[in-house]
Order: sequence, then C-alpha cells, then structure tokens
Amino acid sequence: MPFYQMLCIASHFREYKHIKELVTMSAKHIMDQGGVVRNVEYWGTQTLPQPMRRHRQVYTIGDYWTMYFDTSPHGLRSLTGVIRRDPRVIRWTMLKQGDKVGDVVLPREKTVTRTDYLNPPRDGSTSWSELDI
Repeated sequence: MPFYQMLCIASHFREYKHIKELVTMSAKHIMDQGGVVRNVEYWGTQTLPQPMRRHRQVYTIGDYWTMYFDTSPHGLRSLTGVIRRDPRVIRWTMLKQGDKVGDVVLPREKTVTRTDYLNPPRDGSTSWSELDI
C-alpha cells in the first residue's frame, strides 16, 4: 500500500470537539478501508493567507492538521469523497510519500571511527584529503 500525507485546513470552532470528530472520522475511514494511520499532527489555529470560500461561506482563520497513512488507491478516492462533502473542511491535499518503506525511510549513515584525527599527517602532505587512506 502506498504511503500518503493529508494536509487539511478545517474551519475554526471555539470547541475542540469539532476538529477531534473530523480527525477521528478520517482516521476511522482509512482503517475501515484496510489502511493504517501512522501519525496525526495538529499544527494549530492560523490566519489563512487569504479569505477562502467553501460551502458558501468565507473563512479567514482555520485549524491546520496533517495525517500520515497507508492505504490503497481506492481507499484514497473514498476518503477524498468524504472530505469533499464535509462542511468543516476548507481545503485539503493528499501527497504521496512513496510506494515502499524504502522510498520514505533514509538508510542509516555509515560512521567511520578515526582514532588518528589528533595526529597530523607526517609525510609532508598538507591536508587529510591528499592522503591515500
């Protein structure tokens, strides 16, 4: 299953329960489709860069949140349909992070331990890069 990130801007309410219901509904929808939710991050309430219209209303502030998940392309289309119809959502985007774990996770760096870093080269060369080690 491909790995996706969804960034969502929801309309701001004084009560936290509206954003909690939206996030819970989205995560449950992914899991019902056989997907896995990896992480949910709340970025806070922010002023929108410009007034945005959605569902016949104009919004100037919104709650930003993101969700990382694995799902099939069918599950992604299904989630997009649900998000599109939800009146709490102002804007959203889905970003494909990768097809496999190797596409997303970087390999570990190989660390070389040098014990001779305190001793300068003694063969007349001026830098370490000139040495053929």
